[in-house]
Amino acid sequence: MTKPGQNLLFAALDATWPPARIIDRDGWRLREGLGGGQRVSAATALEDHADISDGERGMRALGQHPLFMVRPGEEAIDSKLAKRGYDVVDPVTLYLVPTADIAQAQPAAITMLSWPPLAVQRELWGQAGISEARIAVMERATEPKTAILCRSRDIPAGVVFVAIDDDIAMLHALEVSPTLQRQGLGEMAVRAVADWAQKHGARWLTLAVTQANTAANALYHKLKMEPVTSYHYRRAPGVTT
Repeated sequence: MTKPGQNLLFAALDATWPPARIIDRDGWRLREGLGGGQRVSAATALEDHADISDGERGMRALGQHPLFMVRPGEEAIDSKLAKRGYDVVDPVTLYLVPTADIAQAQPAAITMLSWPPLAVQRELWGQAGISEARIAVMERATEPKTAILCRSRDIPAGVVFVAIDDDIAMLHALEVSPTLQRQGLGEMAVRAVADWAQKHGARWLTLAVTQANTAANALYHKLKMEPVTSYHYRRAPGVTT
């Protein structure tokens, strides 16, 4: 089974965690995030010789601070941004695994699927700092999609979102309550996601996680998910949010 390449993975990222608008202009893909976070607010280059100033103007026209996502093979763009004083922010790794390798149905008493998300799922996300603007991102995502609630001794303990683009399922916003961590709930949630995704025609499961999130990276290594590509952001100097 041929693994999806980088372009397909980044396309799935946009489809399953979409900005409010995508505008292709002057060599840049501009994303309007409406407060949904960096991933839906960053510009990416459509060509190697794209002018940084054009990208900056495009983002400012959307009312956003200049923020660029830099992917493998875009070293020329990265160098230009570095020379302009742009800071590297949040290096991210994308992991990939065949859904069949880790799919495992979970008892209904432990995991429950629903879309739209239940109030308790929204509450768990809110406690983890995932705002309504980010839940709006989920609402824009392609179908099929679902949110999974994980429980520990009948207590709501974790939540995760997943959506599918073609045969690639992408996991987002996995959160486990701090007081209920280290009980295997993260692994249970990922396996439940893979099971749901496989049943809905996805052959691959992928996700993006910051390299600084050591606990999450350890979990994905434990599940034998393969790091297949990466990206980082370059943020305009003097911008802190």
